[in-house]
Amino acid sequence: MQQGQDYAPVMAPTKPVCVPGEFVIAAAFADHGHLFGMVSNLLAAGATLGYVYEPDESKANKLLALDPAAKRVESFDAILQAPDVRLVAAAAIPNLRAGIGIRVLQADKDYFTDKCPFTSLEQLEAVRQVVLATGRKYAVCFSERVQNEAAEHARFLIEQGTIGRVLQVIGLGPHRLSVNHRPDWFFNKVAYGGILCDLASHQVEQFLTYTGNQDAVITMARVANLANPAHPELEDFGEYSLVGDNAASAYCRVDWFTPGGLRTWGDGRTLITGTHGMIECRKYVDLARSSFVDNTVLLVNDTGEHRQSVTGKVGFPFFAALILDCLNHTELAMTQEHAFKAAELSLMAQVIADRARV
Repeated sequence: MQQGQDYAPVMAPTKPVCVPGEFVIAAAFADHGHLFGMVSNLLAAGATLGYVYEPDESKANKLLALDPAAKRVESFDAILQAPDVRLVAAAAIPNLRAGIGIRVLQADKDYFTDKCPFTSLEQLEAVRQVVLATGRKYAVCFSERVQNEAAEHARFLIEQGTIGRVLQVIGLGPHRLSVNHRPDWFFNKVAYGGILCDLASHQVEQFLTYTGNQDAVITMARVANLANPAHPELEDFGEYSLVGDNAASAYCRVDWFTPGGLRTWGDGRTLITGTHGMIECRKYVDLARSSFVDNTVLLVNDTGEHRQSVTGKVGFPFFAALILDCLNHTELAMTQEHAFKAAELSLMAQVIADRARV
C-alpha cells in the first residue's frame, strides 16, 4: 500500500536544459521521502548529483543510486565547502529546514527544500533577511502542484483564459496516516509545526497560483485531533478559509483520514470556479474505476463538458525552470516572494487555529 511520504513521481522533460556537470547539486537530510523525487526530477532536467550527505546508510545508498557521479560525504560542511555545488536539495525535519537553508545561502549556494519551508513566522523573517543579504534562492518544493500533472494542466488552462477569471479554489488534501511507518518527530508539534503549517501549505500555494493573488486574509482556521488520542500532539484534521486581494476566495481541508481501501495515499482534489467555467482536478486517483487512473482533469465551460487524462502529457516543468533560474538569476519557476507568501499564509492560519484551540 502506497504511503504519502514515499510518493516521488518523476517526469522527464523534453530535453535537459543544461549539459552534464554544468549544474551540480548536492542532496542532504533525507528525513522525508520527498527528497528522492526532488532530486530525481532535477536530474531528469539535466542536473548532476555531485554529493550526498545522509547519516542513514539505506537512505544514503538510495540517493547515491540516482546518479553514478555522486559521492557520499561524511559531513554537511563538506557540501557547503564544495566549490562546484550550485544548489543543495534537502528534506530535513521541518523545524530544522530554515537553519539548514540559512547555512546554505551563507555558503553562496541556492537551497531547495521540501515543504513546509518553515515552522514559525520568526524562521520566515530570519530567512527573508538572509535572502536579501546573499541574493541566493530559497526554493520550495510544493509537490502537490509542481509534481502533479493535473495541477499543472489546470494552471495552463487558467492562464489561457479557459474558465475566465478565477473566483474560488477548493483544495482537499487528505493523506494516509500510516502511523506505524512514521518517525517519532512526526508526532511532535514543535518538529512538524502543525497540520496547516505543513500539509496546507500546498493548498495556499495553489490558491495564489490559480487566482493570481499576491496576498490574502485568513477568515477562518481550525485544527483538531479528532481520532488519535494516543498521539496528543498530532493534528489529524485542519481547515481554513481565506480571501485574496482580488476578492477570490478559498476553502481548504487537510487530514490524516484516508481509508485503507483506497489504492493510493490520498484522494487529493482541487475544484476551481471561474467566471466562465469550472475545473476539477482528481490528482492521484479517479475513484471506483477498474483500472488505476490519476491526473484526471474535468472541465466545463461555454464550449461544453470535457474530461482530460493528462498523465505523461504535461510533465513537471518546474524543475527545468528552477535550474535555469539558478543559472541565469531569473524567477521563472516560482518567485521568491510567492514561495514566502505561501509559507507565511499557512503559518498565519496555523497561529490562528492554535489560538482558537487553546
